[in-house]
Amino acid sequence: MDTHSERLEITVGDASMGAYLARPDDGTPCPGILLFMEVFGINQHIRSVVDRVAAEGYVVLAPDIFHRTGPGVELGYDEEGLSKGIEMMAAVTATELLGDIGAALEALRDRPDVGGSGVGAMGFCFGGHAAYLAACELPVAATVSFYGGGVAVAAPGEEPPPTVERSGGISGKILCLFGENDDYIPLHQVETVRGALEKDAVDHEVVVYPGVGHGFFCDARESYDAGSAADAWDRLRALFASELA
Repeated sequence: MDTHSERLEITVGDASMGAYLARPDDGTPCPGILLFMEVFGINQHIRSVVDRVAAEGYVVLAPDIFHRTGPGVELGYDEEGLSKGIEMMAAVTATELLGDIGAALEALRDRPDVGGSGVGAMGFCFGGHAAYLAACELPVAATVSFYGGGVAVAAPGEEPPPTVERSGGISGKILCLFGENDDYIPLHQVETVRGALEKDAVDHEVVVYPGVGHGFFCDARESYDAGSAADAWDRLRALFASELA
C-alpha cells in the first residue's frame, strides 16, 4: 500500500513536540497507532518502521519524546549515540512522558483519517517502556512492547511506582517481546513482567526469543536477528488486525 509521510508539531502544555506521521495515501479512515522511538530518536530506522506499519493500513504517529532536551535529535547506533541517548532518556520523567503521550493520543484520535475500534501503541527499547506505560495509564486498545527496558524495576525519571506495578490499568491486549540474551533486561525482570500481567489478569503474551539480544528487530544494529524480527512482525500484524480493525 502506498503511503504519505509528514512532519507535525503537537502542542503539549506550553511546549511544542515534533512528530513523524505516515498514513495510507488514499485517505480512507484507518486505525491509529502511536509508535515510540528508541533512545536514538526518530532516526531513519524509526521512520522506516513507521512507514512499514502505515503500509499495513494504519495512521502511525511517532512523537519526539526527547523534545525537551534534544528536539529532533537523530543518533547513530554507536557508543557515542548510545551514551547521548541514555543521557536524554534519564532526563524524562513519567509525568512528562504521560503528558506527551496523552497529547499525541489526542492528536491522533482527532484526525479525520483515523477510525477503527481504538488506538494501538508500540515501541522499542525506551519506547517499548513508553508503550507499556501508555497501556497502563491511557485508553490503548492493543500494545506491542519490544524489549522495553526498565519496566520491571522503575518508571521513567525514577518516579514511583515502577511501571510494572501499574499493570492492572491495562485494558487492552499487550504483547511483550524480549531477547533471551538481552544484557539490559535480564530474564528475572522478564518474569517479573510476566508475573504482574498474570496476577492482574491482563490479556497478554510474553515472548522470549532464544539466543538473541537487545535490539533484535532493528536491521541497523549488529544485534539484528532476521528470524526473530520476522516472527515479531507477524505477531504485531496479527494483534493489530484483531484488536484495532
